[in-house]
Amino acid sequence: MYDAVIVVALLLVAASATAAVVQRDPARQALVLSFSGVVLATLFTVLQAPDVGLSQLAVGSALTPLLIMLSVRKIRRRGRSKEDTR
Repeated sequence: MYDAVIVVALLLVAASATAAVVQRDPARQALVLSFSGVVLATLFTVLQAPDVGLSQLAVGSALTPLLIMLSVRKIRRRGRSKEDTR
């Protein structure tokens, strides 16, 4: 039973990472990357590494997607302001 949980978690990690790569829009990539971070944190917890799972949960599912979203927002704003001045 325990092996089946690990296999399911690994398949979810592979599927979520593939979904993040397939996305074209950076904002959607950040959201899928956040989901991927949660799934990866779950995998670490299943593999009996809860400290690594908590770190992954904080960094991989919260901070990194937040920084990506803020960067995308700033780039899009800068692009709009340049179009307005023309």
